[in-house]
Amino acid sequence: MKDKYPVTCFYGVPIKLDNSGHYIFNTEIKIHAWRNGKHTKGKYLKLGQLFLTENNLLVAIVGATKLSFKNRHNFVPLERFTKEFISDEMLEIAIKKFKEEAV
Repeated sequence: MKDKYPVTCFYGVPIKLDNSGHYIFNTEIKIHAWRNGKHTKGKYLKLGQLFLTENNLLVAIVGATKLSFKNRHNFVPLERFTKEFISDEMLEIAIKKFKEEAV
């Protein structure tokens, strides 16, 4: 099948801008999962990177795992990666929460 492409599952936290223009997330962090799709724009660079969903929700990546091509329909595709990142302090908090939920 020549239309196959590498698929990655991205775990993320919804983000919003505060009044000062800084990225923040709710104190009650809830981790969600998305995947890249055939038409996803941009490139994944590293944890903390922001992406937009198909509903224009801004999300910070806190984890990523390879996903089998045949299992890709279990996750919603993301729209595009941005070149922006959350702060290292926020990333540490979100990764800690992600690891707690994974256990």
